[in-house]
Amino acid sequence: MHDVQIPTLGESVTEAVIVRWLKKDGERVALDEPILELETDKASVELPSPIAGVIHVARAEGDTVKVGDTVARIDPLGPSTPPADKSVGEPASAPSDPGSASAPKDATPADDRPAVAESASPQTAPPKSAAASLPPTPAVRRLVEEHDLDVGSVEGTGKSGRVTKADVLRHLGERPAPASQPAVADAGDSAAPRPVTPYPAAGAAPTANDTGGTTRTPMTRLRRRIAERLLEAQHGAAILTTFNEVDMSAVLDLRKRFQQSFEERHGTRLGFMSFFARACIAAMADVPLLNARIEGDDILQPDSVHIGVAVGTPRGLVVPVLHHADRMSFGEIESGIVHLADLARDNKLSIADLSGGTFTISNGGVYGSLLSTPILNPPQSGILGLHKIEKRAVVVDDQIVIRPMMYLALSYDHRLVDGAEAVTFLVRVKERIEAPERLLLEV
Repeated sequence: MHDVQIPTLGESVTEAVIVRWLKKDGERVALDEPILELETDKASVELPSPIAGVIHVARAEGDTVKVGDTVARIDPLGPSTPPADKSVGEPASAPSDPGSASAPKDATPADDRPAVAESASPQTAPPKSAAASLPPTPAVRRLVEEHDLDVGSVEGTGKSGRVTKADVLRHLGERPAPASQPAVADAGDSAAPRPVTPYPAAGAAPTANDTGGTTRTPMTRLRRRIAERLLEAQHGAAILTTFNEVDMSAVLDLRKRFQQSFEERHGTRLGFMSFFARACIAAMADVPLLNARIEGDDILQPDSVHIGVAVGTPRGLVVPVLHHADRMSFGEIESGIVHLADLARDNKLSIADLSGGTFTISNGGVYGSLLSTPILNPPQSGILGLHKIEKRAVVVDDQIVIRPMMYLALSYDHRLVDGAEAVTFLVRVKERIEAPERLLLEV
């Protein structure tokens, strides 16, 4: 038997939740074939099989596991169907077809043939008493305790009649959640809505607390972690924001003139992000502290720029990292950002893709935001917020002209970066966007 253990999942990640098993107990798996999906504080990742063989699952969906925990065992020589475990009430395997090659008609019956024949009855799940004897998973146990339920009263639909979290939620759907102790889903569980305050019956007199129907949806582990990190940023740093505006005329003109040739050469469209990434990298030559961070009483200054790009997904905001962006060309930056965004939306980001960022760029303009104050992504000391490009009347050479303008917002940790340095950084970014040839000439 080969133990399948939870590997190191990245910096500061010590535990994860088993979201779902991709292979069933007793199923044959191939080398490097994904066997389960884990959700950490930062992303969902798939764990591949370290060897080929037959998998025997040791931990249930919804379990919280730590780095180094054994979650399954793989038998490289085992049969594709595991023997029945009578100790936990699972039914024995159904007998082979009498006409099959493995069970010839003239074969001598085995001593335990009657027991096997009993398992071939139409009843495929154990009786409720047997199912109730199966130990509940942590997620089920928490829900049962919170709602003061008898697990035996819940009809189990899991393997061998085991009661699953979905079974408990289905059972709870027939009754309101206790007002004194609202149900809280186990970390990492799916956000399945369930009623909490039902609408009053027709003709019933409303009570003081009647406010109409509501639903309670447990936060996913990722959503919880986002909330924790936002509070951590607010409480752990002295966040201040400085603003400026930038004329996008030159960048728009460049994109219009070279879009087709850029796409033909690099296989991706020329967007705005590469311009701002390169402008930030250049500005860090003047204000390197925007790429640094505080750790205890020390200042850590990386020797490279790793830019995080905020990406909105149906599961929440994630910030994949473009590592060593300072060594990349425009084409490599654009291709890298597109690749990371695709991985984020397909929920295929690895822990490495989300680790090691030193500075973040967030583009709220894609959602129509005109102005915002972005919040730091700990432990980073700076984040640049981009916004909607909007034509406005501005004064150029004492003339009122219409220009495509964008507001920029730089939030920074005032413990490390002074106001003058933050303003200087943002002005350097503005100068390079309004005259992008500076990026080529490095001036």
